[in-house]
Amino acid sequence: MKAAYYIKKTSLHDDARFIALRKKLEDDGLECYEVKTTADLQPSTGLLLSVGGDGTLLSAATIAAPAGIPVVGVNMGRVGFLSANQPEEVPALIKSGEYLLEDRSVLEASVRGMAPIDNPFAFNEVCVSRLGAAMLGVDVSVDGVPLPTYWADGLLVATSTGSTAYSLSVGGPICLPASKVLIIAPISPHNLNLRPLVVPDTAEVDITVHSRDAKVRMTMDNRNMEVEQGAKISVRLAQFSLKMLRPSKSNFIEALKNKLFWGEDVRNM
Repeated sequence: MKAAYYIKKTSLHDDARFIALRKKLEDDGLECYEVKTTADLQPSTGLLLSVGGDGTLLSAATIAAPAGIPVVGVNMGRVGFLSANQPEEVPALIKSGEYLLEDRSVLEASVRGMAPIDNPFAFNEVCVSRLGAAMLGVDVSVDGVPLPTYWADGLLVATSTGSTAYSLSVGGPICLPASKVLIIAPISPHNLNLRPLVVPDTAEVDITVHSRDAKVRMTMDNRNMEVEQGAKISVRLAQFSLKMLRPSKSNFIEALKNKLFWGEDVRNM
């Protein structure tokens, strides 16, 4: 079997921990090679190592998910919420087989009247936000049913995985990764009685943004582009999911407490 690896921060090629990881995998019989795009994936590739932090995994996800190849997050960054595996632990994890494969939802976005987006997929969220100083009017419909207009700096549609990313920072709920939901959450809303909304992940969410500026920003995870104000943006579940490999003994609630200090309170000591 072959193991591909994706590195975003080039200095990690010379990191002693990565060098040792690659050598150990090759000693265990895995042929390792680097990829930059899905087209670089070779036949008989069984997994993709995302070497870096959580931002690196977002990029690796768009390479692995369309090919149906599992991703292993190797934490060379700081928080390591998604990339939770230390490089010293990965060879034994793969060799032992004591892991689970989780199916994580992937979003697909399109803009009516524009050419197809080169990479229309997002693992955490699709977001629209203002480019100028004025607030936006954001019209949203769920399966064709319109919601009240959001007056805000922007709006995002997040997966359950993305619930602990940008969505959490704007006041959205935390969802367990297996939850089959999408989160619609405004960014700095001016109409405070419109709160984040959780909908089934089978829903199609259409967004139209009105602005005094000619264009607004559209972001898909860590990639962004500009679209015309008034354009209709459609967000739906992609036809494939991302397979993430994690240790059998790992636990999402424990990760929340240890990585994000969830519920940290002197009364709980």
